[in-house]
Amino acid sequence: MSLLTKFKGWDGELDVSLMHWWYLDKKIYHTFKNVTLPMFRGGTTQIDHIIISIYGIFVTETKNMKGWIYGKEYDSKWTQVFHTKKFTFQNPLRQNWKHIKTIHEILKIPENKFHSIIMFIADDCKFKTKMPDNVLLKGYIKYIKSKSEKILTEKEVDNIIEGIKAYRLPNTFKTRRKHNKYVSEIKKRSQEI
Repeated sequence: MSLLTKFKGWDGELDVSLMHWWYLDKKIYHTFKNVTLPMFRGGTTQIDHIIISIYGIFVTETKNMKGWIYGKEYDSKWTQVFHTKKFTFQNPLRQNWKHIKTIHEILKIPENKFHSIIMFIADDCKFKTKMPDNVLLKGYIKYIKSKSEKILTEKEVDNIIEGIKAYRLPNTFKTRRKHNKYVSEIKKRSQEI
């Protein structure tokens, strides 16, 4: 992964973090960013943002991608067209499903307590196929605040926060390197098939 690619990702995650800070009441919405969690079957998963509130657990995958985006909810790969070049990337809905599944397995939280959000944050990004309601170009905070049914108690929120803190791997170079190696191995195996 190039330094430019890493910076692009950090820049996009910073934008989303600033939205959390400015627009979400910190007494209601408890946020974590760049959370790496162990998976039961080995390896790790890295989650861009987790927001825990009485309205549920919001798990956000951010994408800082320009150009046209093509994809359907159940496709394994989506396509980015930028100028005359095409790139495929993992369907972020599937990617986020894995994040939610990991939290569900670790903390034993029912899957109906989660809200999956995919946020494309580049200004010059456009969807060329119809996307599900939780795949966004704008309206991120509005989408979060639209979930207004209380589905967790304050005690459950506190327990989930403590659980994330307990299972979260240290945000260190060693953790990131180990996770990146795991992701590279998965990509290599999928190309061999």
